[in-house]
Formats: sequence, C-alpha cells, structure tokens
Amino acid sequence: MNAMNHQSGPLLSAQKLTKTFGGITAVKDISFDLMPGEILGLIGPNGAGKTTCFNLITGFYVPSAGSVSYRGRDVTGQKPHAIAQQGIVRSFQKTNVLKSLSVFENILAGHYLEGRQSLLSTFFPGSKVRRTEAALRDSAADIVHTMGLSRRMDAPAYLLSCGELRLLEVGVALAAKPSVLMLDEPAAGLNSQEALAFGETLRKLRGTRAESILLVEHNMALVMGVSDRLVVMNFGQKLAEGRPADILANRDVVEAYLGKAHA
Repeated sequence: MNAMNHQSGPLLSAQKLTKTFGGITAVKDISFDLMPGEILGLIGPNGAGKTTCFNLITGFYVPSAGSVSYRGRDVTGQKPHAIAQQGIVRSFQKTNVLKSLSVFENILAGHYLEGRQSLLSTFFPGSKVRRTEAALRDSAADIVHTMGLSRRMDAPAYLLSCGELRLLEVGVALAAKPSVLMLDEPAAGLNSQEALAFGETLRKLRGTRAESILLVEHNMALVMGVSDRLVVMNFGQKLAEGRPADILANRDVVEAYLGKAHA
C-alpha cells in the first residue's frame, strides 16, 4: 500500500541541501524533486555545484544541512554502496570502466552489485548460483545491445572511441538495475551526431531500464532535447526550475550563462 502512495509523490527528493568545505559553501539550500518516469536535467555554469549535489545524493559527501529522501524514506548520509543497493546508481565524470576488460565483461562486472553473492558461493557455486550467473550474462548481453555496442561486445575497453566509452559507462551503471539513474556529463567528448543518438538512447532507457533519470550535462542541445524539466544552479544555489522552453526564456539563466552584456 505504501509503495502505491509514494508513486504519486517524488521518487527522489532533495530538501534544502547545503554543503560547506571549510569556509566555502559549495551548495546552499538546494531543493528539488525527481518524479517517477521523469528525466530531470541539472544544469549551470562550471563550478555551480552540480557534481557536489550528485555527491550529496549518492552518499559520497554528507550534507552540512538538509536531507535526501528516496521513495519517501530518509537516506541522508548513508554510505554510497547502501544507496546504490537501494536503486540510486550513478556514472562518474571520470570513467569507472576497467580498460583491460571487454565491453561485455565490464557490464557483467557491473551486475555484481545486484548479484550480491558471497565469496564462498563464487568459488563453490551451487545450481542456484549457476542459474543466477546465466541470468546475469543474459542481462549483460541485453544491455550491450541496448547501448548499441553489439559490434564491440568482445573489444577491450581501451580500444573504444570516446563516444563508445560514454555508452559503456552508462551500460555499467544500468547493470546495477537502477530505479534512479544519475548521469554526470555522459555526453562529454561526443560530437553533435553522437550526442543526438545518445539522447535517443536515454529516452528509451527511461521507464524501461531505469524508472527516472537525473542528468548533469553541459551539452545544451542534448539536455534541452531530452529533459522533461530542468533545475538551473549558479554559485551553489538554485537559480530557476521549469520546463526547457521556460528556462530558455528566463533572463536570469541567460545572464548566468552569457553574462549581462549578452542578455
């Protein structure tokens, strides 16, 4: 009954999140909700505090003030692995791909968060573990296809192009079966055509491989094209929130990005 109640409310909610490092406030009083089935873009100039927000939500930083709730439960300050196991899974700006492993092996390795089997059962597998292993391999192959990397399935990651590496990073995050998929600049290094294709992939993932997506991205064409709503940050604070068309028409946002002379 509870789960049904929460579905009408936010899947993920940040409330008055604040983080100070020494005397510097990196994020101040940030609040926003991520709704079920939504792609929410978190945008802003460099140094606006977007990645710090990601780190606060996923447990890499403990907030100085404020809270994070997931499906109506407070998860503030929990350890990163505990948050990931509940279904909040992120990719990183710096790649977390193992370069010597193949595309398939990288995505298979990502499943072990979800597999949760003991070291003992890994070395002495019973029939249940073997069934689980077969299911994980099937799932890994399916994610490879979903991300458009079938032709590169057996290629070691170090041979991939920048664009292919980005797809693989998202594939590794998907392997952990996220409800909330959090992507930190997934289109960095992609050309405009690759970014367009990546946007299409994100649309397909929402509601199938992940319930909702939270996206930090500098590629404005991509983020405007795929996001249902945007939260704009500037100097650690929320500057604006709304649909892409409203954000594009917001004078404060234009000034934050371009400076007053251009506005």
